Amino acid sequence: MEKGRTGTPLPTKPREGGLQPTLVLATVSAAFGSAFQYGYNIAVVNTPHKVLKSFYNETYFERHGTFMDDTVLLLLWSCTVSMFPLGGFLGSLIVGLLVDKCGRKGTLLINDIFAIVPAILMGVSKVARAFELIIFSRVLVGVCAGISYSALPMYLGELAPKNLRGMIGTMTEVFVIIGLFLAQIFSLQAILGNVTARHFRPVLLALTGVPALIQLLSLPFFPESPRYTLIQKGDEETTRRALRRLRGRADVEAEMEDMRTEERAERAAGHLSVLNLFTFRSLRWQLISVIVLMAGQQLSGINAVNYYADSIYTSAGVEAAHSQYITVAVGVVNIVMTVISAATVERLGRRLLLLAGYGICGSACLVLTLALLFQSTVPELSYLGVICVFAYIAGHSIGPSPVPSVVRTEIFLQSSRRAAFMVDGAVHWLTNFIVGLVFPSIQVAIGAYSFLIFSGLCLLTAVYIYVVFPETKGKTFVEINRIFAKRNKVEIPEEKEGISSAGPSVPAKETSF
Repeated sequence: MEKGRTGTPLPTKPREGGLQPTLVLATVSAAFGSAFQYGYNIAVVNTPHKVLKSFYNETYFERHGTFMDDTVLLLLWSCTVSMFPLGGFLGSLIVGLLVDKCGRKGTLLINDIFAIVPAILMGVSKVARAFELIIFSRVLVGVCAGISYSALPMYLGELAPKNLRGMIGTMTEVFVIIGLFLAQIFSLQAILGNVTARHFRPVLLALTGVPALIQLLSLPFFPESPRYTLIQKGDEETTRRALRRLRGRADVEAEMEDMRTEERAERAAGHLSVLNLFTFRSLRWQLISVIVLMAGQQLSGINAVNYYADSIYTSAGVEAAHSQYITVAVGVVNIVMTVISAATVERLGRRLLLLAGYGICGSACLVLTLALLFQSTVPELSYLGVICVFAYIAGHSIGPSPVPSVVRTEIFLQSSRRAAFMVDGAVHWLTNFIVGLVFPSIQVAIGAYSFLIFSGLCLLTAVYIYVVFPETKGKTFVEINRIFAKRNKVEIPEEKEGISSAGPSVPAKETSF
């Protein structure tokens, strides 16, 4: 310890946590077994959709001696696709109860059931000649994705030291993208996506159980969230051992004290319900912010661009059989830019990445509209449309996709985090479902002009982030809460009589809003 001029020891700044093997392995085990499911099951039914529809039709013919009506087949296929976000919404509603009762790690382990069981059901669907097993299983894997999309960022955010929280938090989106990319690779007609129902290979769908099984075997060897263990279980010794494993050093008392500060606020606040969350003044801007970020992530048009991409490639002269390879190239861009975001989020900050990402996405949508409108007059503009798709994916992968997984953990304390994750999870899945449901009709009605809507929504989200959302890089959860207290115009006094009022439940003095 350094000494001042009078010989008095000066307080030393607590050493920042490093990237320790236990932290890395716990992150990989948790993210690969959880976030992977989300990405994989989004994309796994896209490329081989003709094969799956043919399997549905031939199975129906075997039962009834006639093929399905086109309307019935379309309805069944729509159910197959839409059951996934429906399951995700259901999962987001139960995740709050699970993370409190079973812990963050315990929830992820229980959630593996919702991946392994449907993997088995989809794997035997061809032998059983039952396409209904696929539709039902899509609900279950949706529940798995809904639970993991909330429980995983919570677990990773509470494992990581504050100087690595951004990078570790983006691993949720990194593994979502990896799952999506591998599904695109495996779905190529040259690998597993054969063109006839007779050669349909259900292993393509059943592979979703492999990461869950790996997680089920590996994650028990890693610590539970230290914050959960201390704040909600009150077990200081287990918390201390977990922090020493995760930080790679014996002295973890500074971090323990930060958790105790939050624990005292937790005792004063108690657990907040979803209803409390909406009525609590000192959480007003945190709640609005997480809703804007999660809604903006979907309403910025990511699913619409993916939906429209094949027709853009076709207009540029890409043969239908080759468009799947362009999709894989887009997947490579997605992975590369998401990894770049993970590597730079602690250096550049959350706000800059979000603003840059929405700026690129909004500009790409605007230029794409012009390219689609005038490509019949200027054929070369069709190539500009393809460039816009790549630019949009790159922009979304920098900020709007990965960063919300980080900040949704950072801006709430332990007492409100459970309810907050239920709200933002529900917003995420509902907006996902709405865009998938509404965009095709909008696209038919106004064509290329539909992308102007997404450009405008990107602009509005960026303006909100610039005006309202603070930078959270390198700050503790309590420090971030104090920043929002000023935004909420709620004065939070310092600790008094042994109870910290850093929590959201003690607005000692409110000012007019």
